[in-house]
Amino acid sequence: MDDSTKQSYKLAANEYGGRTLVLFLLFLLAVLSLKSAGIATFGIVCMIPIMGLFLWATFHYSLFLFGVLMVVNYFISFAAREGWIFLPVSLHNEIIEILLIALVVVNPGAFKLSNLLNIMGAAVGVWVVFCTLELLNDSCGIGIDVGRWYTGARLMSMQILYAFIVCTLYICSPKRIKLFVVMLALMSVFAAYWAWKQQNIGFDQAERIFLIRAARTHFVNGIIRYFSVFTDAANFGINMAASSAMFLIIAISCKIPFYRIFCAIVGFICLWAMFTSGTRTAIVCFLAAVFAYIFLAKSLKIAVPVIIIGGLFFIFMAFTNIGQGNPSIRRMRSAFDPEDASLNVRDINKEALKKYMKDAPWGIGIGVEQENIPPFNKFKIVSRIPPDSEYVYIWVRTGTIGITVFLVTTAIMWLGACYIVFFTLKNRSLRGLGASFCCAFVALQLGGYANQILMQFPNVLMFYGSLAIVYILPKMESEYEEYENKVLAQQTAKIKNVKIKIMKKLSWKAR
Repeated sequence: MDDSTKQSYKLAANEYGGRTLVLFLLFLLAVLSLKSAGIATFGIVCMIPIMGLFLWATFHYSLFLFGVLMVVNYFISFAAREGWIFLPVSLHNEIIEILLIALVVVNPGAFKLSNLLNIMGAAVGVWVVFCTLELLNDSCGIGIDVGRWYTGARLMSMQILYAFIVCTLYICSPKRIKLFVVMLALMSVFAAYWAWKQQNIGFDQAERIFLIRAARTHFVNGIIRYFSVFTDAANFGINMAASSAMFLIIAISCKIPFYRIFCAIVGFICLWAMFTSGTRTAIVCFLAAVFAYIFLAKSLKIAVPVIIIGGLFFIFMAFTNIGQGNPSIRRMRSAFDPEDASLNVRDINKEALKKYMKDAPWGIGIGVEQENIPPFNKFKIVSRIPPDSEYVYIWVRTGTIGITVFLVTTAIMWLGACYIVFFTLKNRSLRGLGASFCCAFVALQLGGYANQILMQFPNVLMFYGSLAIVYILPKMESEYEEYENKVLAQQTAKIKNVKIKIMKKLSWKAR
C-alpha cells in the first residue's frame, strides 16, 4: 500500500471517527436530557441529527425546502386538527418561506431576481403597503397594537407576498413546473382518498370531535359534508373544484400522452371529491373555471366541446331532477335555487353590515376581532355578524377603501396573467398550462366571494403561487418547447417499443 493510499485511509478514519464521536456525544446528551428534563427535551435532542441532515439537504438541493413547504402547506390544517403541532398554524409556512427567501439573499446569483419585476409583483406590493398603513387604523378607539395587526396582516397580505416570491424564484424551469404540478396532483389525490376514507371507513377521533363541534355546518339535512385534510368542507370543496378544472385543462392542452392521461385521471378524481364536500358554491366555481377556459383557449376545436359539455352539465344540475336520490347531488343542486334560505341569510347579513360600515371607510382594523372590542362599542355587533365570505371579512377589517384596493389589485393580477396566455404565449401546451392556472384562480376567487376560504391553507400558495408562475412562462417558452419535444420523443419511442413487443407476442401466439 503506497503512502497516498495510507493517507486517504487515515483521513477517512479521522472523518468517520469524528462523526461517530459526535453521534455518541449526542446520544449521551439525549440520555442525560431524558433523565433531567423529561421526554420533550429528549425528543428535541434526538432530532438534532435529523435537523442537521435537513439543513444539509436545504443548502445542497435548492428545491428540497420548497418541496417541504408544499407538503407542509397542504397538510398543516390536518396536522393541527390531529394535535400534532404546537405553534400557530400559519407560522410553519412563514418560517419555511422566510428561509427560502434567506437562501436567495445569501446566494442571489443562483436566482433570476428580475422575474419579480412584473405586474403581479406591483399589485401584490400595493396590497401589502395598504395593509401596512392599516396599522394606523383605530376606528374602534382601542389603540394601536402592532402584534394584533401583524397577526392579521400575515394572513391577509404577507402570505400572498411570500407565495409570489418563492414560486417566482424557485419554479423557474420546465422540469420544476412539471414537478410543481405533479406534487399538487399527488396531494390532491391523497385529499380525495382521505375523503373516501372518511366516507367509507370512518373518521378518526380528532375528526369526530371536529364534526361534533361543526355539526351545524357539516351535518345538514342528514348529509355529512366531508372535509378530508382541509380546515372544513367549504375549503375542501372549492379547492377540489379549482384543482379539477386545473388538471382537466392541462390534460386537454398537453401534448405528452402519459402526462395528459395522468392529469385527466387526477382531474376526475378531484371532481368526484368536490361532490363529497357538499359545498354548493364549488360547482359554480368549477363551471366558472371551465367557461373562463373557453375564452382563453383561442380554439374552436376546444371551445365547442367544452361549451357543449359544460352546458349539459349546467342543465343537468339546474333544470333536471336526475340523481336527486343522491344526497350530495341533491345538496349541490340547491346552489341553483334562488330561494335557498342560507343564501338569503347571507344577503341579510351583508345589508346589516352596510349600516355600520358607512362610519368606518377604513374598516374596524386588521387583526381586530370580537374579543378586542369593548362591549358598548358600536362596532362590537359588526364583529359578531358572521362574514360568510372572505370578501366580506376583508371589507369589515379594511372598509370600503380596503376591499376596493383588494379587488382592483386582484383583477390586475388575473388580467395580467390572462393577457400573457392570450397574446404572448405561442406554444399550445404552455398556453394551456397558463390558462389552467388562470382558470383555477377564477374558481378560487369566486369561492372566496361565497365562503371564507380565500386565505385558508393550502389555497394561497397553490393558486396565487401558480398565477405567479404564469408571469415567467414567456421567458422559458423556447426552453419548454425543447423540453416538451424531448419528452414527447422519449414517450413516443417507448409506446412504439411496447407496440412492437405486443405485435411479436401476438404473432408468436398465432403460430
